[in-house]
This record gives sequence, structure tokens and C-alpha cells, in this order.
Amino acid sequence: MRHTYLSRPLGSALLLLSLVIPFKALALECEYIVLNNWGSGFTAEVVLTNSTEAAVTDWEVVWQYQGSTTISHIWNAELLSESPIRASHAGWNATIAPGSSTSFGFQATGSDSDGVITQCGLSDDGSGGDDGSGGDDNGGGHDGGDGDALSSVELTQQMGVGWNAGNSLDAIGGETAWGNPLLTQELFDAVKDAGFDNVRLPVAWSQFSDAENFVIKESWLARVEEVVNYALDADLYVMINIHWDEGWMQPTYDQQAYVNNRLSIMWEQIATHFKDYDDRLLFAGTNEVMVEGDYGTPTYEYYTVQNGFNQTFVDTVRQTGGNNDDRFLIVQGFNTNIDHAVNFAQMPTDTVDDRLLMEVHYYDPYNFTLNGDSNITQWGAIATDPDKSETWANETYVDAQFQKMKSRFIDEGIGVILGEYGVISRPSVPDHETYRVYWNQYITESALAHGLVPVYWDNGYSAEHGLAIFDRHTTQPLYPAIIEAITGAVE
Repeated sequence: MRHTYLSRPLGSALLLLSLVIPFKALALECEYIVLNNWGSGFTAEVVLTNSTEAAVTDWEVVWQYQGSTTISHIWNAELLSESPIRASHAGWNATIAPGSSTSFGFQATGSDSDGVITQCGLSDDGSGGDDGSGGDDNGGGHDGGDGDALSSVELTQQMGVGWNAGNSLDAIGGETAWGNPLLTQELFDAVKDAGFDNVRLPVAWSQFSDAENFVIKESWLARVEEVVNYALDADLYVMINIHWDEGWMQPTYDQQAYVNNRLSIMWEQIATHFKDYDDRLLFAGTNEVMVEGDYGTPTYEYYTVQNGFNQTFVDTVRQTGGNNDDRFLIVQGFNTNIDHAVNFAQMPTDTVDDRLLMEVHYYDPYNFTLNGDSNITQWGAIATDPDKSETWANETYVDAQFQKMKSRFIDEGIGVILGEYGVISRPSVPDHETYRVYWNQYITESALAHGLVPVYWDNGYSAEHGLAIFDRHTTQPLYPAIIEAITGAVE
């Protein structure tokens, strides 16, 4: 279902006489589209297109229904009122360039999905909603009656070094489908005893959800909670996310409304389930979001849509209440790439101050860290054979990359999680382990020195080209030297 509304200055022959539109309304075209309707509720989006030769800033849309319809969630916009239904931009998308479009979506309850747009343009009071200037129009501030509340940067200073339980809860086909055993309390106890202070739990949710309406099975929520409790009981900070999950988060205009809707529905369930947990549990919205197969520099379309996914995540979690009102939330740079995060990331607007963190990953140089077919088996200043090492991504490069994150985010009050890093094992290559240990030690030390929280990627696989440092069957350390290189970096 689509309805198109054209706004024009008063006096235009195209203006419907029955509508009273403020003179400040510009030549915006607003299209109302119902995406999914299940009888008792629906999802829809509004697409705003600027057909003029001048940028439009501080846009606002007003619409109504004949029946009783309530907006339950909204993304990429701020809901200003319910009667009439009035929405404004989300700050980061306040300006629509000439010839460009933006959109926002929402989920509503009620049987009447036939919305009628009555205003499309600037607000008639000239306020324009949030101007994206960083003010506290949304209430701002995190005190909650607790004067000792931490900022995200202060939190990272307490999180130490971390470990990923990779290829378990995120495995497609079930927790053991990729060869790892069920996660246990004993494993997290061993991780803590080895000197780690946080764990990242990548999770795939879709395989345990309704494919049509994305309703997650209670049994899977309960299993994830059981594992979260294992880690918390071991006195570890815990991060949970929506991981690759079969790659449905494509950051394109074509998929934007679908992904935002699905992301909102799923995070509402996850956040509600865990809303009574304290600050030791952090939510991370996504993982390595990118257009499948495209590892190049993202286009404007790609990174702005991906920034919108981050905003949808934050908006959805905050609306679930409980401790989610001010829970620490982690958003991601495009493909968790440092340069893309520095150049293109737009931090979401939030209802509280200083409770958002940025996540990036680090696997440079690829031929040394992850390419098992490469002859690059040495790294850094200790390398002895130029034919087995590369001249880029050595120690000075590492420091420079992490300094970028410090300057762009940490120095601006935004904590940073280095959510993944590591080097595959190559036991068939003499002396490779020496360089593998050194790389992990240097990355960890540099990350900590620049204020990032390093979280090692362990995929549970211990054979050739594996990244496991713990045996998940026995919980015993597999590579004590790497564990010591990581945990020993903490002062």
C-alpha cells in the first residue's frame, strides 16, 4: 500500500485545498508504504524525496489514521507526538540534499494501516526537532540517582582484556554445528582464571525464530541467558550481539526498511528478556555489516544505511525500559574496519549521555593473520626473512591505527571495543608460533595503551589454521604463551 503526498508553498495549483500546510513546507515528496500487515499490527516506512535544488533541513512528517492505531517502535526518526502522529528526523539525517531521499520506518499496533500524510516538510513552529547538535533534547544525562555512574570510557578502563566464545552460539545449525561442544560454566571459570576480565558472546538468532515475523523461540533466549549467567558467575563482563546470522543485514537502500524492521523486532525481544541485568551485560547491535562480497571503501549509500542500523538498535533497546534505559550499548563501524569507522561512522543519538561505545576489529596484515595459503609467516621487527614478511602493517602502523580510534572516539568520550583480533595457527611452519605470539602481544599492548578493550577471537578450532587458545572440551589452555602475552599486557 502506497500513498504519495507532495508539499508545495501556498498558492501552488497542486496543493489540496482541504489541507492546511504551513508556508515553510518545502517541495518534499512523502511516500507512505505499508511493508507488512498481520491484521493486529503492521510495519511501514515513509520515504522523503527532495526534488528542489536546495537542501532541506529539519524535516517533519505528520500523518493520521481513521481507526485506533498506535506507533510502538520507530527507527531513523524521533516520534514527537501521538495525536496527531508527528515525527521528525533523528539528527544525523536532518538534511536531505537536492535530488536525494531519506526514509524512516515504524511498527504499529492496530488494524488500520491506511495512513494519510497531512504534513511533509518543515515544522510549522520552526523548531525542526533535534538539530543533531548534541544537546539533551531527549532528556540527556545518566545519573539515575547514582552519582557514581560510569561513562563508557571509564567502563573500558575496568574491562581488561577479553575472549570470544566464537563459533558456538553463532554457529548456523545450532551451538555444536561447527564442531564445538556446548559452552559450560567450567570453561568460563577457566577463562577468568587465566586472567581475562570480559567475554564476547557472538549469537545467531534467526535460526531459532519465526521466519515471517522474527519471533525468537523462548528456548533459545533461555539458552543464551544460561551462557550469559555462566560468564557473569565467573565475574566476567559480557557482550552479546546479533552476529553474522546468515548475512541478512545488507546496508543498501533496497534492504534498508526490511533490515531496520527486522533488527528492531529482534532487539526488542532480546533487550526485553535481559532488561533486569546490570551493567556487566553489554549489548552490541550487529557485527561486520557490509555489502556481501564488497570489501572496498563503502559508498555514501552503504555507510549511511549502516549508520541507520546502529540508530535503530539504540532506539529499540532504550524503549524496552528497565536497566536498558541506560545500559552500555556497542555500535559498529562499517565492516568494523578502523578507517571506515574513523571516516564514516556517525554515533547514534541517545536518550542518555556517555553510554555508547564503538566497536572495530583488527586482522592486519591479512596474509599473516588469516590467509593460510600465504607464505607470509613472519611479522614485525623480529622478522628475519624479507620473503616471509610484509613491509606494511607493522608496529608503527598498529600504533597509528589505534591512535586514530583514540583521537576520533575515546578523546571525545566514546569507549572503544576491539571486538576481534588474532592470528591462525600454522604448526606445520617452523618458528611461526614465535611471530604469532609476538603479534598478539603487540596488538594487545598497543590497544590497551591507546585505551581500547582488546577481545581475542577464539573460534574453538585447534588444528592447522585454527584460532583456539582454550580446549573447549577440557577447558585447558592450548597455547599458554599466547594467553600470557594477552593477559600479561594488563598492568
